[in-house]
Amino acid sequence: MSGETDLAKLIATMEPVLASERYIFATLENWDYTRLAQLTPLSTFQEKEGLTVVLTQAKADEFGIVYTGCFKCITLMVHSSLDAVGLTAAVSAKLTQVNVSANVIAAYYHDHVFINEHDGDKALTALQALVQEGIAK
Repeated sequence: MSGETDLAKLIATMEPVLASERYIFATLENWDYTRLAQLTPLSTFQEKEGLTVVLTQAKADEFGIVYTGCFKCITLMVHSSLDAVGLTAAVSAKLTQVNVSANVIAAYYHDHVFINEHDGDKALTALQALVQEGIAK
């Protein structure tokens, strides 16, 4: 299954779901696969400065991982193609309207939007409004 590419259809059919977990972003300068497996990260990305990890706050606290903020995750429950154009921009623009910063990770099936933990409900409401606007078109 390759996913949807039509932006109007993506927006009109996406279902944003706010996870209850609290997540953190951190970087590991020195790491090994055994430790990484114990951290059970939601996501990783290798940068020249170190390995960026996204993991639960509880797991970060358990392993003494240093972080600067906590985030909530909204998953856009629509299978978006990695070739789809404009979904991230539409989501970011909508969140900009309500003054919410967005950190988006596109995975194979869904896009995941990380927002400050205090903005979770506001961001979810804004994205639900975006869906309604898309349906109305």
